[in-house]
Amino acid sequence: METEKEIELKNEKRSPGGILSAVSFSLIIIIWCVLTYGGLVSDIFVPSPTDVVNAVIRMARDGSLWEHCFMSAKRVMVGWFWSAVIALPLGMLMASSKRFSALIQPLIEFARYLPVVALVPLTILYLGIDETQKYVIIWLGTFFQLILMVADTVSSVDKNMINAARTLGASRLQVYREVIFPASLPGLLDDFRLTIGWAWTYLVVAEMVAASSGLGYIILKSQRFLATDVIFAGLIMIGLIGLVTDLLMRILTKLLVPWYERLGD
Repeated sequence: METEKEIELKNEKRSPGGILSAVSFSLIIIIWCVLTYGGLVSDIFVPSPTDVVNAVIRMARDGSLWEHCFMSAKRVMVGWFWSAVIALPLGMLMASSKRFSALIQPLIEFARYLPVVALVPLTILYLGIDETQKYVIIWLGTFFQLILMVADTVSSVDKNMINAARTLGASRLQVYREVIFPASLPGLLDDFRLTIGWAWTYLVVAEMVAASSGLGYIILKSQRFLATDVIFAGLIMIGLIGLVTDLLMRILTKLLVPWYERLGD
């Protein structure tokens, strides 16, 4: 059991981060209120907090908000999931095989600089306009970055640990399973957390064409009618859901690798 002093010390360590986060959000809201309620900016360009809240409430009452949030979250998570499933083994192989790395890394480096928006017409041509095309857009936006991050994380595993396992007679598979994967797991979870955030940034791109639901869809639709209150509502919902996914990944990291602490924690 922890003593009261230990609990107090923990609270003291955690409190500055929480306070600073609250201050930063409060400052943004205060500036927003001053600009809108003070009449310094037209509501055509920046709606007031009241207008945005009313837009959220209006969509929540008719049920459309939850449908849009669900569809967007589904597209992001499915696209990112397949990105992670494919990038994890390939990235680990890149880190451990110089031949495989020499074969695939130039292609990955080339592809990761291609703008995803420019690939939208090709994905429509090849895949049509159904949900698969939207998943692929999210996949394209995260896979090529994630595979390099995985390779870099796995490459940073202490070589002495790997050599010690081989000296003790561990097979190649055992080295991967018992040494490389556990040692790199904290870094891999951080890589996953970051790329989930990137996946959300590609949501509007994925919902640009032939979408009838989703937060990106309502943002693009509202742009035509200058409904900036709905645009802001959609952006805020994307940010909030993104924060929730980030928090869940942090909790998962603490549960799976409780010994791991990032710099500054």
